[in-house]
Amino acid sequence: MDGNAAAQLGRQEQDKAWVTADEWFGGGERRWYDPASARLLTDPPGEEGQSGLVKVFGRTTGTASPDAVWLTMLPGFPEGSYGWSRVDQLLPADLGPRLYVEPVGQGDSDKPEGYAYSTVERADLIGAWWRDLGVRRTVVVTFDYTSLALLELLRRQLERPGGPVITAAFMINGGLFADAHSHPLRGTPLLRSPFGTLVARGAQRSPIVFAQGFKQAQMYSRGHEPSDAELAEVWSALVRRDGARFLHEGAGFVKEHRRNGGRWDLAAIARELKGSVAFTVGGSTEDPYEHRQVAAARERVPGADIVTFPGGHLTTAEQPALLADAITRVARHHGVEETS
Repeated sequence: MDGNAAAQLGRQEQDKAWVTADEWFGGGERRWYDPASARLLTDPPGEEGQSGLVKVFGRTTGTASPDAVWLTMLPGFPEGSYGWSRVDQLLPADLGPRLYVEPVGQGDSDKPEGYAYSTVERADLIGAWWRDLGVRRTVVVTFDYTSLALLELLRRQLERPGGPVITAAFMINGGLFADAHSHPLRGTPLLRSPFGTLVARGAQRSPIVFAQGFKQAQMYSRGHEPSDAELAEVWSALVRRDGARFLHEGAGFVKEHRRNGGRWDLAAIARELKGSVAFTVGGSTEDPYEHRQVAAARERVPGADIVTFPGGHLTTAEQPALLADAITRVARHHGVEETS
């Protein structure tokens, strides 16, 4: 197959994978969640029991036997689980069971004012989904900032054995070492600054303002021009339930990583796990946000597999077919099987 034919086939595959934000969220469910106890509730709470509770969104695919190895998919900042929508459509229909977790503050999860957003609370929520679904073993795939939640969960696996076991991890364009972040100034540094609240308000009101800011934040490679329809759907996913506010409130994860650099350090965790968890690190060739993480992983975690993708930071949008193929290989190799 020549280059033009391959490119045309890739475009056809990506076009086939198009899904709207409404379709994506319509395929999941919103559940009551108690952050204080890190527990999903089976029954709706009464009026007296709603204080401090939030509703969170999640999607599951396939049926699970008690011994099944789950595939857990954790999303990026700021587009949330909708960022996985194209990749999901290109994964084998029988690959599973799969779980997509939506952090508080993103997508169709609630965005409560004054909520204590953090890596730790995101790890708590993921653990709550695992317990609710009876997950015993799982392969975890992270994109962007949820790599930190995975590192926290791996720390807990070392400290508190007996819970759900992460058997393999595939971390794409995310933070793995606190000293290797390289975020452009118009990205998370701007959003976290006092101007970030103004940016968030403008993005909430106007899809045009959002699209301009999203492109200026260098989320895509120079050769990739997202369509207006694509950006409109990302905007729709991001602003649900006044969600643009999370642009400012959630953008502090780099500083949080630096404060917890010793605890959330992939090399240190890998040494302590002594080969019990298989690591794959993915990076994009034109990613201005986390390109230093891949080189650091190659040097500091010699046992990790390294996978590179063409394009910019948003591999989920630019290379969904390549990403789906890589996820499938990792998942199959580490025990995720065909489901009915």
